[in-house]
Amino acid sequence: MTVTKAHIVERLFRCARGKLTKSECARIVETMFEIIKQTLENGEDVLISGFGKFSVRSKSQRRGRNPQTGDPMILPARRVVTFKCSGVLRSKMNQN
Repeated sequence: MTVTKAHIVERLFRCARGKLTKSECARIVETMFEIIKQTLENGEDVLISGFGKFSVRSKSQRRGRNPQTGDPMILPARRVVTFKCSGVLRSKMNQN
């Protein structure tokens, strides 16, 4: 099952136990993701202790192939986001 933003809002709402409204929870989650997006757009890393690190990496242009026609083509340089999970998360995932 994939966890969506709505699932995160619902879980936060349940954990708040009446201290926050559902709309406040949605605003908190939306704000958090906006901060992460803006930070990555600026080329900065996002480190969340106990979870992992999101990094922006630059990829240079490279040769590729059009999968439909098989014709060679040049793929342009671009920036991508990578994620490396923390040791804490990795060990929890591998406990089972």
